[in-house]
Amino acid sequence: MSSSSLPGVDAPAPPPVATRSMGDLVRAAVSGWLGTALEFMDFQLYSLAAALVFSQLFFAGESPGMAVVLAMATYGVGYVARPVGAFVFARIGDKVGRRKVLFYTILLMGAATTLIGFLPTYAQVGILAPILLVILRLAQGFGAGAEISGAGVMLSEYAPANRRGIIASLVALGTNCGTLFASAIWAILLAVMLESDVIEWGWRIPFIGSAVIMVFALWVRFNLKESPVFEERSDVVDGKALSRDEVVKLATETNDIRTLESLERKPIKAVIVSFFLRFGQAGNSGLVQTYLISFITITLAMSKEVGPEVVIVSSLIGFLTIPLMGFLGDRFGRRRMYIIMTSLSLLLIVPTLLMINTAEVVWVFVGYALIHNISVLGLASMENISIPEIFGARNRYTLTAMVREIAAIIATGIGPIIVAAWVSATTGSIVPVMVLMGVFTASALVAAIWAPEWTGRDLTDPRAAM
Repeated sequence: MSSSSLPGVDAPAPPPVATRSMGDLVRAAVSGWLGTALEFMDFQLYSLAAALVFSQLFFAGESPGMAVVLAMATYGVGYVARPVGAFVFARIGDKVGRRKVLFYTILLMGAATTLIGFLPTYAQVGILAPILLVILRLAQGFGAGAEISGAGVMLSEYAPANRRGIIASLVALGTNCGTLFASAIWAILLAVMLESDVIEWGWRIPFIGSAVIMVFALWVRFNLKESPVFEERSDVVDGKALSRDEVVKLATETNDIRTLESLERKPIKAVIVSFFLRFGQAGNSGLVQTYLISFITITLAMSKEVGPEVVIVSSLIGFLTIPLMGFLGDRFGRRRMYIIMTSLSLLLIVPTLLMINTAEVVWVFVGYALIHNISVLGLASMENISIPEIFGARNRYTLTAMVREIAAIIATGIGPIIVAAWVSATTGSIVPVMVLMGVFTASALVAAIWAPEWTGRDLTDPRAAM
């Protein structure tokens, strides 16, 4: 195959036939932001509730220590359901369109969160209470598995080729908004209510109140037009993708070389590159946003308020970092920015973690904000557009969702566990954190170096970018 026939970026992406107005683009952007914000708000609401009150409300029949373990285990159940939901919903999204699937994922996610606020407690119905809680957590995760991937795919297919990064960065901004909003709700509850009232009924308020955001998001998505890229696909007829045999027949009759090549050539390199781009970012996220907070509080014995405060401050800085990285990716190419950012991250791991290890409040804030924004939020901004852009039109949603969820479960599942055991074995040394962050970051750097540039390619192309 000649280089001119490869699905890279050797030619600019043609303008879409199925045009969308600025109003349509705004609705798509708001839809993606709302969905991601609701997803992360849901999970943050539950994680805080699990830490603060759920052990007493739903696992009261156990010893206090076991009740906390079970509450946290129920939190993890939501993540187990995510890849299953990603596979089911994303496949439907590739067959019948992104709009319908995104409507149902946010409905399932939001309804499950709202219903948690109406659950009976262990004192009221016994063992049925934790069973119902697990069922709703499974539903939450099942819907969330395809939500952020679908939002990224939708925005990438809606946005102009030279503005995809800055527009898709709204998805990453949604993660910050959801996390901060949930944390603020719990902070207000604990500040204005007696602890006994929070445990008795106040904990229900944030879950039931989340229905307001869900209803607004449903209204936005109900009025959202289908992705123009999906409508332009050669294998879509009357809003539904043809079967493989029908695609082969149609492509042969019309001499559609691109579609025939996409059927013959497996996107193995695209899957590997996308997996390790996600693996690196997700691994850093698990270490920085989860483990480092525990390290600051327990190993460094700093005040319990410091951990949440550094997350809030760094997340606020992220409202600048995330769109900036989207803009720079559009301007200079995402592959180049991945190489620059992961190289910078490798250089900063040791000095920033040494700052944190001083246990001096100012240096902890500076070190955390630097490593969090560069190694986690900056990479997340580029990842949200890069992975959909790498895959071909026929299976973009499915491959994007599966790569994201599987890589995240492996990286965030093993990272904090390995580093916690390693730090414990080295009596509190921060060196294991440095080493593991280096491994995660290097995996993304190598993947970016290995890949050809993919920025701005024609997203109607059924072939992967590599």
